[in-house]
Amino acid sequence: MGRIVLGIVVGVVLVPLMVLAWLRFGHPPVAVADAPFPREKMLTGIPLHARIAAERPKTVALMADEANLVAGAEVYRDQCAACHGYHGKPSSFAAHMYPRASQLWEQHGDAIGVSDDPAGETYWKVANGIRLTGMPAYRLILNDNEIWQVSLLLANADKPLPPGAISILRPQSQPSAASAENSAKR
Repeated sequence: MGRIVLGIVVGVVLVPLMVLAWLRFGHPPVAVADAPFPREKMLTGIPLHARIAAERPKTVALMADEANLVAGAEVYRDQCAACHGYHGKPSSFAAHMYPRASQLWEQHGDAIGVSDDPAGETYWKVANGIRLTGMPAYRLILNDNEIWQVSLLLANADKPLPPGAISILRPQSQPSAASAENSAKR
């Protein structure tokens, strides 16, 4: 009987105290450059994917026509490109985030960005954000149409996009300091 009580004390009291002591006085991985916790991706991925599967819209609210794709490109440029990169130009700091921000115009496997995900999944991620990733929830920043427009744009990233959308998504070349100085002298 004494062993059972000792087992309960160790399991219920001592183990949580040891974990708290390690969190407080140890060096758990909290910096971006630290190695992840063992099985961290699995522990966070399972509930994330389950929640998205349960809550994502199953039907798309808008058509993937030229007007919506161009409007989605404008939303992407203004809200997403800093972290997720432009068409042909990845973000300069995304690789230094943890987890790394996906570059949504890069090829991976048969898809470009998240074009292999249903638009409803991207809609859920944009609307709700993802904890501890740097991905904000845009539901209070963008309206429902804007969230659908950018979601449709990303779902169609592997297809030919309208020229208006491509021109918005291509990074604008900045004049160099020398050329700006030469222009100022004229």
